[in-house]
Amino acid sequence: MKEGIHPKYVDCIVTCACGYTFRTKSIKPEIKLDICANCHPYFTGKQKLVDTAGRVEKFKKRYGEKVLPTQRPKKEKKARTEKIKKTAERILTTTVKRKKK
Repeated sequence: MKEGIHPKYVDCIVTCACGYTFRTKSIKPEIKLDICANCHPYFTGKQKLVDTAGRVEKFKKRYGEKVLPTQRPKKEKKARTEKIKKTAERILTTTVKRKKK
């Protein structure tokens, strides 16, 4: 290897946002992580939201509490069925007067 063109390989302290730290080798003396193997949901089996720059709140604000146009409240459906029943009853109870020729 040529001298003077490669970065120095030094001891490095890696620190996670959960507080876990460990030592390794790197070209940087210190590395800060958002998530590590001790707090990652894949390894721990626990769900944990890691929100950077408010993305979760932005998503909930945009898509969270909307009612789809295909969904109707139950009151409207019940009122509609009552209206249909009344109309059907009126049609069935009326007598048709036929004209004699």
